[in-house]
Amino acid sequence: MRKRNILIIAGVVVLIPVLVVAWWLLRPLLVSQEVDEAFPLAAMAVVPPEMTMAAAEAEMRDAAAADRPEMAEPMPPAGPVAVASGNFRDADSFHRGQGTATLYRQADGSHLLRFEDFRVTNGPDLRVLLAAAANPQSRGELQDGGYVELAPLKGNIGSQNYELPPDFDLAAQGGSVIIYCRPFQVIFSVAPLQPAG
Repeated sequence: MRKRNILIIAGVVVLIPVLVVAWWLLRPLLVSQEVDEAFPLAAMAVVPPEMTMAAAEAEMRDAAAADRPEMAEPMPPAGPVAVASGNFRDADSFHRGQGTATLYRQADGSHLLRFEDFRVTNGPDLRVLLAAAANPQSRGELQDGGYVELAPLKGNIGSQNYELPPDFDLAAQGGSVIIYCRPFQVIFSVAPLQPAG
């Protein structure tokens, strides 16, 4: 009887960590995480509190109708400008991805990566990488060309934004966006980037 109790206790002690690890590995396959982030705007128009919305709209119509002198040089765009974009593709028959990745240069010179209509197979500890390789098929190709890890993936479904490091160089670092599983070192999906045109 005593030996049986020891075996039961030993079995429970071994089984609990195995179940925890199994849940950590399998949970992403069973549970999706949806994110829906709005595109960040550099400046939002604010109506002064003493002005009604109708008065603000009338003032905007008057300003639009006013004669303006011709400008010698066109003004640079005030908001974010798309500099590169690509569509996510499947890494293999199990690790699948879809949607677009667009790289924007903002008015202040910083860069932002945005995913839209995004969906990828979920997995444990997925990361967003920006790689120099144009269309890597394996982990080895990532190591050869180098990459920048931007952040943990916020969700495996939905629109989301990622800020790029201040020293980001599109020519040297912006070949593709990769969804990468850190524990298993597996590529889940790749979006090869092409210059926006």
